[in-house]
Amino acid sequence: MGSPGISKAVGNGQTGGEVRAQTTLRKAIRLRNAVALYASSVLGSGVLVLPGLTAKIAGPGSIIAWILLSLASYPFAFTFASLSARRPESGGVYSFAKEAFGFRVGTVTGWLFGLWVITGAPAVTLIAASYLGYAFPLGRAETFEIAFLIILAGFIINYRGIVLSNKVQLAIVGSIVALLTLTIGSSALLVKPQNFQPFLPYGVIPVGTAAALIFWSFLGYENTSNVAEEFEHPERDFHRSIMLSVVLISVLYIAIAIVTIGTLAYQAGGSVAPFAAILSNVIGGYGAEGTALLAVFIIFGTVNAYTTGVSRLFYAVARDGGFPRAFAHLNSKSQAPDRVLIALLLSIATVLTIFYYFGVDLETALLVPSGAAILVYVIGSAAGVKLLGRGLRGVKRNLIFPMISFAISILVLPFIGPLIIVALGIVIASLTYVTIFNRIPSRHEEIRVEQKPEDQPRESNTMAS
Repeated sequence: MGSPGISKAVGNGQTGGEVRAQTTLRKAIRLRNAVALYASSVLGSGVLVLPGLTAKIAGPGSIIAWILLSLASYPFAFTFASLSARRPESGGVYSFAKEAFGFRVGTVTGWLFGLWVITGAPAVTLIAASYLGYAFPLGRAETFEIAFLIILAGFIINYRGIVLSNKVQLAIVGSIVALLTLTIGSSALLVKPQNFQPFLPYGVIPVGTAAALIFWSFLGYENTSNVAEEFEHPERDFHRSIMLSVVLISVLYIAIAIVTIGTLAYQAGGSVAPFAAILSNVIGGYGAEGTALLAVFIIFGTVNAYTTGVSRLFYAVARDGGFPRAFAHLNSKSQAPDRVLIALLLSIATVLTIFYYFGVDLETALLVPSGAAILVYVIGSAAGVKLLGRGLRGVKRNLIFPMISFAISILVLPFIGPLIIVALGIVIASLTYVTIFNRIPSRHEEIRVEQKPEDQPRESNTMAS
């Protein structure tokens, strides 16, 4: 066959020069599924820890930081949603970077996203397991075993296909939102206005420190772009789901911050104790146990969502030759990128094993994927500036949000410190791979002509060359 992911249409009156992409990923994502993917990608364990932590740093004034970051998250969300809606295909930010800057930059972006997830998944699942250790007696080995089981569960669900993953994700997010809403509602009755005075006990500067911590709670809007090819109605649902998701996530974050301060729960001490104190208003004396289980539930939702997203991104990169093309394979029954999922599971398990035997501390474990994540946002935002600025109508409106996203990403990047060298090493490795094992596709080979839904095959085919 020709270039990966591309085939020449024959028959049905089509000319031999017409090029058409064989879209075999199943279109099963609707508006509610998109909102669930966004919510689970963004809502992480930070919702349990950061409201209490930022309140200790900045006092009641930390609410300002939550509001500002909620507003600032929309440019990121708008940028990726607009790029996906204009050209819905698997690969998300990889595809945007490839279209804007060429195959090499696209491949670098795909490898950086891989570093982000492969090193980030062990870190966040260890956080979930440590929450269980807060409530239950667990040894170090048991903590790592639980972390692996969370990763394995995400793999099994995604291996069964996007339909099952959608159902699980919707159930998880619905349960999380319901429990958080119940917690907020029951605690609201205990909020006292005097607890918000003085509003800025430590001055204005700590509010900025709180905002820097809160920034990480709003990463995740790029992940749903990776499954754009599986949206039933991408042009309609991307922007609708973004608006709903930003409002939902922002309201939850701000509301929890308010009740944490208004009930003085942040004075309980410890990292998880503030939320445990709030949750005890719902379930009585089992606040610690409930918080631990909720943390596992939330982080599993995040892992499941990112497993879905990054597997599609890897599939797209492999289809174009940025990874070995043998990985560009879809399961004949589930239409899931099975080989990519297996490779992901093995890679993440390897990193988890390294963390265990070398005693990698949590700060290092989080800064390595953070460096890759910010570089992905820099490239994705730059692609948004270039691609969304095309044309004459609405240029200023289209450019303002990508430019804000790009500026914020650049400003945050230096805070990663020396560990950014790991991400830069991946950049070099990806360029070396393309140079040695692949050739740069011509512009003609990169042409994609969207396939009409009625023409898409129902069964998947092996995409390996």
